Amino acid sequence: MALYSEKVMDHFRNPRNVGVIEDADGVGEVGNAKCGDIMKMYLKIEDEIITDVKFETFGCGSAIASSSMATELIKGKPVSEARQLTNQAVVEALDGLPAHKLHCSVLAQEAIEAALEDYEKKKG
Repeated sequence: MALYSEKVMDHFRNPRNVGVIEDADGVGEVGNAKCGDIMKMYLKIEDEIITDVKFETFGCGSAIASSSMATELIKGKPVSEARQLTNQAVVEALDGLPAHKLHCSVLAQEAIEAALEDYEKKKG
């Protein structure tokens, strides 16, 4: 069996939603000093719907693929639904990750949570 699924490779080679949203409604940055992965998530939210999401990730292929897939899973969704996103949902959507790379999916979930917290703070 290949170490990475076709979906992981596709999202690594052709990541979706890469970039910065200058006037983002929520920004979250998380990192894992142990592995060196850093993720930054930007959210644009209108009427409690995530209308746009972008990310910047410094890390391995699994980190990039996890970030890309996570953005795809929450784009166009209500904030309440995005809050329910789990790292397991990211892993399943990618058709799996090697055990030693599961932390990448956790970082993607945490980056979204941090961006949503930032959005809530800004909203008041």
